[in-house]
Amino acid sequence: MTLSVFDLFSIGIGPSSSHTVGPMRAAAAFARSLTTERKLDQVVDLGVELHGALAATGRGHGTPGAVLLGLEGAEPERIDPEIAARRPQEIAREGALLLDGRRRIAWDNSQLIFSPRDVRPEHPNAVTFTARLARGEPVTQRWFSIGGGFIHRDGAAPAGHNGAETDIPLPFGTAAELLAHCEREDLSVAEVCWRNELARRPPDQARSDLQRIWSVMDSSIQRGLEATGVLPGGLRVPRRAAAIYARIKACADFGPASAMDRLGVTAMAVNEENAAGGRIVTAPTNGAAGVIPAVLRYALDDLVGLAERPDQVVRFLLTAAAIGSIIKQRASISGAEVGCQGEVGTACAMAAAGLAAVLDGTPAQVENAAEIGMEHHLGMTCDPIGGLVQIPCIERNSMAAVKAVHAARLALLGDGSHRVSLDQAIETMRQTGADMSDKYKETSAGGLAVNVPDC
Repeated sequence: MTLSVFDLFSIGIGPSSSHTVGPMRAAAAFARSLTTERKLDQVVDLGVELHGALAATGRGHGTPGAVLLGLEGAEPERIDPEIAARRPQEIAREGALLLDGRRRIAWDNSQLIFSPRDVRPEHPNAVTFTARLARGEPVTQRWFSIGGGFIHRDGAAPAGHNGAETDIPLPFGTAAELLAHCEREDLSVAEVCWRNELARRPPDQARSDLQRIWSVMDSSIQRGLEATGVLPGGLRVPRRAAAIYARIKACADFGPASAMDRLGVTAMAVNEENAAGGRIVTAPTNGAAGVIPAVLRYALDDLVGLAERPDQVVRFLLTAAAIGSIIKQRASISGAEVGCQGEVGTACAMAAAGLAAVLDGTPAQVENAAEIGMEHHLGMTCDPIGGLVQIPCIERNSMAAVKAVHAARLALLGDGSHRVSLDQAIETMRQTGADMSDKYKETSAGGLAVNVPDC
């Protein structure tokens, strides 16, 4: 299905869309189903099992706490990050949780089982919930966290964050189909996406919601550029963005000459905020959340005239979402499924397309920008040290932001014609992910995760 822009950009908390946001949503959905099916009052015991990659790096990604919060009915879009950091410890001390925010039941952390070697064939990120009832058979549900905060219940039809698919006027599942709409209807990529979005919500609401997405992105930039200290998780990684930004501002050539430095540190700032469990926008994942905000901030601050054109924020985000929707449908945005090429590579492609669009690129040039961004991340592994979204993730976002700008500029210097299509690059990414060893797919069993000591 053609995803909503608000499926690709959703407000949540760090540090991981697949290991924090997705499990919280799945746990909340399970708890909510107990209430809906009128079984909540019969629950006497709970069990949770994490499978595969979700278990392998779950501790470092905050999965246990996210599951507990979800079981209490919390949603990543609304929960206060400070409460999210505190509440799991309170549950452990109290020995009880409030299931679906309604029923107090006993809980011990031993009821959450880690099974990293039990890799489910449907997806590497799986979680099974079991509620034992006072009467009748236990209620068991298995959910998959399939990247970007998307979840899928075993046996159910896939859907976006915004529910079932709506009939839209210009559906597309490939870049070729998207470009065909653009040519036939004489529309930009953003205008195609906008027409589809209007089938889901009124124009004023869609525009307001997109501005809110940008507001949260921009706030995460500002917090990241001001915060200092050490990131949680045990690696003792210092927050560097604030100090680097201060040095950039102190330089005599602060301004256009320092644009690339500011671009890079802005991406780092967002991902440090994510690593700290702060409020961010999944774009399209948490591990890659710094790329798109950094490139959009660069466009507004450093490209002549864009700051005075607020419509460009909407245009950028709609264009980026169109590209992300295709990649999500044709391949994956899950590091546990295809490696970091599916996360940071996708974010780079989306950001490059968005930048090309606000610089008045043709649909063909926009598609070319996205293809360049994707092509030059092919094969990138996901090998976080200590299972934390810190090394190499934070700097990796900085590098991808710079690549996105260069990809857009290369595309705009051409006429949109190119030898490798975006669809071909996406299919290559999918095949590369299928061939990639599991130790390079968010399991912390290979690469930097084993060659660099995590203590």
